[in-house]
Amino acid sequence: MQAFIAARKVGTARPPQTNTDGPSSGGSFAMEKFATALEMVTEMKPEGPVFAARPHAAGRAARWFIKNFPGEVAYAYKANSSVFLLGALYGAGITQFDVASVAELEDAATIPGVRLHFMHPVKSRYAIRRAYFDYDIKCFALDTEEELQKIVEETEGAKDLELFVRISVPAKNSRVPLEHKFGVTGQKAQRLLVKTRQVADELGITFHVGSQTTTPDAYGMAFEEAKKLIVKAGVVVDAIDIGGGFPSRYTDSVPARLSDFIDVIKASMAKMPVTEHCRLICEPGRALVAEAESLIVKVDLRKSGNQLFINDGGYGALFDSAHMGFVFPVRLIREGLDPNEPLEPFEFWGPTCDSIDRMKGPFMLPRSVREGDYIEIGNIGAYGRALATRFNGYGQYADVILQDEPMYSIYAEELAPVARNA
Repeated sequence: MQAFIAARKVGTARPPQTNTDGPSSGGSFAMEKFATALEMVTEMKPEGPVFAARPHAAGRAARWFIKNFPGEVAYAYKANSSVFLLGALYGAGITQFDVASVAELEDAATIPGVRLHFMHPVKSRYAIRRAYFDYDIKCFALDTEEELQKIVEETEGAKDLELFVRISVPAKNSRVPLEHKFGVTGQKAQRLLVKTRQVADELGITFHVGSQTTTPDAYGMAFEEAKKLIVKAGVVVDAIDIGGGFPSRYTDSVPARLSDFIDVIKASMAKMPVTEHCRLICEPGRALVAEAESLIVKVDLRKSGNQLFINDGGYGALFDSAHMGFVFPVRLIREGLDPNEPLEPFEFWGPTCDSIDRMKGPFMLPRSVREGDYIEIGNIGAYGRALATRFNGYGQYADVILQDEPMYSIYAEELAPVARNA
């Protein structure tokens, strides 16, 4: 991990997202390790919010995917670009990354020996040129003939392109449907596949079933749509990229086992009209890092019974809770806390002056929670850090590493049989 971080510091293309100005914001404590969140708050007594990473959880998730997914695993960089978690993923064997912008590809390119996929279906001409000529990226996604033409022109008619046509598939039981903005269907998809086949060295199909998809049949339906289009277009497909969508565990979301998803994907792939050499790729983000990071916040005020005003919120790492309704697991961090104290539902209010900065939960906490207490908000590793802003002057975080286990782990059930047979 230390070697990875040192190598990244040499070539990092953009500054880290954490503050390093001093103890008032907690920035000077970056990279300190603690056994638990209680140990951390007892020693640091942070005034600002703290990102508490568990790299071992990210490494465990990566190893599970590499072992169980029947193809290549590329991490969705947008989910979390923390150097601590990237180092854990890389150390576990993740060397392919899905990037969606020039800033992401510049940052990811500093990781030794990586292979990058530029899978955003709409890119600027500048981004295409930089990706191909400066970073040797051959792999691009598209969902229109106009985008295909841009790629051909800006790579100067390159003959070594790996082009993936993004198709639209139904979003079944996903928390964040993604089929409306990107993806092509029907005769347009057939025509685009034929035209892309004519210029691509490798032709691929890609889709996304939606973020936090809780049932495996969503992938089965997506494969069926891809199968129909391949047959109707009459093209040879060299690769299928099933995107992300794999779920994590939250208080209000208990998805199927990840192994059930893998079973459906294997069975569906076996029925596809492709050769045995066709590559299968996935791009998990949430499932690899969600449980690998927590947010530690401080209670500034308890108001009107069960309203807690905390020092981070919807303009910070809790965007998904404020705007998407995610209910993250929480626990009160206090020395001598009675483990048998009854829990009550609370709602959170963020530190900004905006009235929409509200996380309604409910978040179950001991009834005695009060001003000055610290709360760990778990499983925010996916998109929490990435979506934080500096609105109202907030958005500064310390970084620490915790060595205990996440509050929820979707991998615990997967690994339980191994533990029982050990």
